[in-house]
Amino acid sequence: MISPAIAQSIGRIRAIAAKEFRQLARDRLTFGMVVGIPLIQILIFGYSINFDVRNIDAGVVDLANTSGSRALIADLQATQVIRLKEHLQSPGQLEARIASGDLSVGIYVPPDYERRKLDGDRTAVQILVDGSEPTIESVVRGIASPRLSSRAGMAAPDNRLIEVRTLYNPEKRTAVQIVPTLIGVILNMTMVLFTAIAIVRERERGNLELLITTPVKSAELMAGKIVPYILVGLIQTTLIIAVGRWLFDVPFSSNLLDLYLAACLFIAATLMLGLLISTMAVTQFQAVQLGFFTMLPSILLSGFMFPFDGMPVAAQAIAQVLPLTHFVELVRGIALRGAPIGSMPAPLLKLAAFLVIALVLAALRFRKRLD
Repeated sequence: MISPAIAQSIGRIRAIAAKEFRQLARDRLTFGMVVGIPLIQILIFGYSINFDVRNIDAGVVDLANTSGSRALIADLQATQVIRLKEHLQSPGQLEARIASGDLSVGIYVPPDYERRKLDGDRTAVQILVDGSEPTIESVVRGIASPRLSSRAGMAAPDNRLIEVRTLYNPEKRTAVQIVPTLIGVILNMTMVLFTAIAIVRERERGNLELLITTPVKSAELMAGKIVPYILVGLIQTTLIIAVGRWLFDVPFSSNLLDLYLAACLFIAATLMLGLLISTMAVTQFQAVQLGFFTMLPSILLSGFMFPFDGMPVAAQAIAQVLPLTHFVELVRGIALRGAPIGSMPAPLLKLAAFLVIALVLAALRFRKRLD
């Protein structure tokens, strides 16, 4: 037998649970996220995350230009690991294109390729790999196999005849690849949450009515909201750079001004993403949920953990909408490859476009709510 006190306690628990279920059913956004978040994410990530890397952008400098060198390049393309993007005239051009992020792999065939191939005592082909990106080096090294050397007609099928040279990370240290991009990951996590609750918090505290009565315009309010957090983001950036240098011995390039300029643009873009989320949410709980909903795709689809070239085209298109994708490209180029920020206009323009579009959308949604 259940005592009357326990029965009354169970009844009260049931009443509270029923109230919570009814409240959840009325909260359409939260109820939709209960089903939508796991469904959308399992479809996106199950389809997109792929360690079987294909179609890595590659350039070639074929100074031999013989039937044998062309056959070797055709064999490399036949593996489908690399996708020949362009022919260049010199090894210097090849390294410059890799430094700017336009290419991940470079193939250099020297003028005396046929002689080297027959002698078998010198490197006949050199493959340059961008060591700032994860897993690409090991994948490319797999196609430079003795079997490929044998098919190319080399005297002694040996890996020495096809040399794989890892640029920017010759020691193949994981920290060199991960720590610089952690700037973007950490900023993405903190900045979005900081501003995701900004408008909701003003509404819940009763400050929104005061802001309505002021002459402050919607765009001015949005811009003013993010200015203090830009400074916070720069402080976090400095901490990560300092710890990366002192504790993990990450060789950040000396051009830190470009890195801070890229960080400023990325911080502003992620803050505007948080403000846009804040205009959609009704409660701080919803704002936090929506903020976390954007974080996992940003981390998994940006190229931070998994090779970007291994993703399907549709997943790459989704990743182009995420600010972290473009900042990862910028920070690897500036911090590890030593490329000037002006040599990477594409990610810069995409980040700037995201910032402007998010600002306009947030201002329009905020004005609509005021009306």
